[in-house]
Amino acid sequence: MTRERFRRGRKRLAIGAAGILGVLAFAPAPVGAVTIATVPVAALSAGEPGDTNDGQSSGVRGAEDGAPPGRGPAADPSPLPPLPPFPSPAFPRPATSPPAGRPTSPAPSPASTPSPASTPAPGFGAYLHYSPRGIARMADFSRWLGGRELTVGHTYLAGDVWQNIEGAPAWLADWAAWYKAEPGRTLVLNVPMLERTEARVPDAAVALELRRGAAGAYDRHFERLARRLVGLGVKDAVLVVGWEMNGTTYTHRCGPDPRAWRTYWARIARVMNGVEGAGFRFDFAPTRGRDATPWPECYPGDDVVDIVGMDSYDQPHGTDFDRQISEPYGLQAQVDFAAQHGKAISYPEWGLFKNGDNAEYMRRMIRWMDAHPPLYQTISDYCPHGVWQCRMNPRATDVYRQAFKVGGGLPAEDAGGREQRPVADCRPVRLGGWLEERLGGRLCVRFNW
Repeated sequence: MTRERFRRGRKRLAIGAAGILGVLAFAPAPVGAVTIATVPVAALSAGEPGDTNDGQSSGVRGAEDGAPPGRGPAADPSPLPPLPPFPSPAFPRPATSPPAGRPTSPAPSPASTPSPASTPAPGFGAYLHYSPRGIARMADFSRWLGGRELTVGHTYLAGDVWQNIEGAPAWLADWAAWYKAEPGRTLVLNVPMLERTEARVPDAAVALELRRGAAGAYDRHFERLARRLVGLGVKDAVLVVGWEMNGTTYTHRCGPDPRAWRTYWARIARVMNGVEGAGFRFDFAPTRGRDATPWPECYPGDDVVDIVGMDSYDQPHGTDFDRQISEPYGLQAQVDFAAQHGKAISYPEWGLFKNGDNAEYMRRMIRWMDAHPPLYQTISDYCPHGVWQCRMNPRATDVYRQAFKVGGGLPAEDAGGREQRPVADCRPVRLGGWLEERLGGRLCVRFNW
């Protein structure tokens, strides 16, 4: 074949291919490189024309602005006084109802979570600031998500002095007003168990304080807090008492005397729900993994715990999400433990951390919460953990916003667990349900010219 004949044959082949592909795309088009792929139908409709991630709203703050206030073997415990069983005439067990929130998609495993029909929609929120600034930012955050309503407000009491643990801050009234403004809202309040919460108090001093609390020395402080909350009309708030107790950061840690810690935590729950009109829900929330103390050693008992929570950040460095699920005392252990004890689960704190702008963590954590619906979840939205007030995580921010915005959602996964992403500049070809089912998606033709 001569060179001229070869050129003419190649030209005819290109024209024929262009005609066929133009028919498939339902419009004639110039052809250069052509890519044909199948994509899930949901992926083609997930995006919105002109809907781009514009970063953050005008309410963006500095990296550390909005961080919550207040962040060796144990000695042989001394004998502790017994506590009355719960419920008791003095401390009746409150009747509670779960908050409303985000609908779930994948059904949870019956072995580890209730059936979808009996599982309430998770409460959806974000920690944006402990003060009234957090309330104002919730409206901006909602607009950023296309109007998606936040049904959970999350704030913290400072643990520097007992007066603040008793609920002295005036801004508690602002949070109570937010809670009462719309039905179906939930207020989550982190409550320190001891003053000097982040003062690096030595283990021996912590053990002594825990034993004093277990013996009733600090009951009056929590009774005052309960009366303050009931007086504000927030009698059924979720109280995250002594969070991340399995670590070493906080004075209210469990390790120096787990038995005293358990007794003290249970005492706080009983004292607070013993106040007239109170019906608080108590959330036992360790950090994910073993940390300094295996968190089941700190569990204070089914009679006082309503929710088994977990603060789960993307750490340590180099840890993938499969490890976060399967590690000792990890995400799977939490779900299994809660199911065994008949408790709901929650994620009061979660977000990015040691592995930077990790879009894969964000996808997997959202999918995990879809498969194992929590009673509520609130991302810690400040740097380095967040997605709206923190500009350092643009890829993970895109994933979060796509998943939770109005009309959004993560792309479907194929049978191998791989995410099917839409092809950019792709023209879908409708072939009918029967053929698309056998192809595993809709035919999509991309023209690069």
